[in-house]
Amino acid sequence: MPEKNLKNQEKTAKSLSNYAKYSSLAFQMVAFILIGVFGGIKLDRWLEFRFPVFTVVLSLLGTGLAVYYGIKDFLRMK
Repeated sequence: MPEKNLKNQEKTAKSLSNYAKYSSLAFQMVAFILIGVFGGIKLDRWLEFRFPVFTVVLSLLGTGLAVYYGIKDFLRMK
């Protein structure tokens, strides 16, 4: 009986650890994208462009970086 309890505790600890890893990965990806978007908006306003050039470019760059780091972290976790 104590063995079962110990195995259940280990499973719970492992699943909570995985949850924390993937949650932090998601927040990191969202942060990259938001920094790109808001940075682009600020640059477009500061340089007074009619078309949001920096918003588009930096949001795509932020998304690319988020995917790159997400895959890199995901592969490192395995």
